[in-house]
Amino acid sequence: MDMVMVTLRMAIPLILASIGSVICERSGIINLGIEGMMLMGAIGAVMGTAFTSVPWLGVALAIIMGGLFGLLHAVLCIKYHTNQAVSGVGINIFASGLTLVLCKVIWNKEGLSEEVAQIPTITIPGLSKIPVLGALFTNQSPYLYITLFIVFISWYIMFKTKAGLRLRTIGDHPKAAATAGVNVKKYRYVSVILCGMLCGLAGSYLSIVQSNLFVKEMVAGRGYIALAATIFGGWNPLGSFFASLLFAFSQAIRIIMEFDIPEQFLQMLPYVLTMIVLVLAGGKSKGPQASGDIKD
Repeated sequence: MDMVMVTLRMAIPLILASIGSVICERSGIINLGIEGMMLMGAIGAVMGTAFTSVPWLGVALAIIMGGLFGLLHAVLCIKYHTNQAVSGVGINIFASGLTLVLCKVIWNKEGLSEEVAQIPTITIPGLSKIPVLGALFTNQSPYLYITLFIVFISWYIMFKTKAGLRLRTIGDHPKAAATAGVNVKKYRYVSVILCGMLCGLAGSYLSIVQSNLFVKEMVAGRGYIALAATIFGGWNPLGSFFASLLFAFSQAIRIIMEFDIPEQFLQMLPYVLTMIVLVLAGGKSKGPQASGDIKD
């Protein structure tokens, strides 16, 4: 059961970011800036908590900062028709530099913040006493339940509502959607901003749940792993959820299991698995047909 719980905890930021990526790419916009948006969410959560002493206000600031960077990506790609890959990589570089500046200005430290309050764990009375499954409701972060809700609601909206059908149509046939009266640009803006907000939420988990401070580059490639989960999961929220669990499991092995293997090799495991998955799924997975096409 320990392995299951550690896997779930490690998977939370991957799940949130990958679902954001699914929403974004379903609108036809490629987002390689997930890493940077998560990084801004991580420092935003610490800033908000440091200024107000209320961790949930830190979460709100994280979501706002992630959304603003999502808006930046949307404006660059949709309004100015910037190359989407270049925009995403540029956002990652910009976020990396900006977080260092903020640490220096606010805390006078090099890529490090002061310690702040964390989001406390909760136990759900009654449910925590259920045999076996009770562990899911005992001393868990509220993020776990928020994440599971987001997985379900994003899948439901995407595949069971008119808005989801329009979004998927925009990702495959934007001209047909526009001809049918769908405001393609509006859907794309909303989708990219939502992606940024979810990435900001994912970043906040790293800094005020798993940790209690910001450290430079603390996202550590999770944005790219989330992108791989999007592809491996078939651009489906449920698929991305299970793909994220797989990647998180590879991280949990290093924490739970004891191997007579150098630590550096175990740390490489999630990233090696990411490359293997991309090679295996790259030729078989078919994403939105108009992905990367900004002409509408």
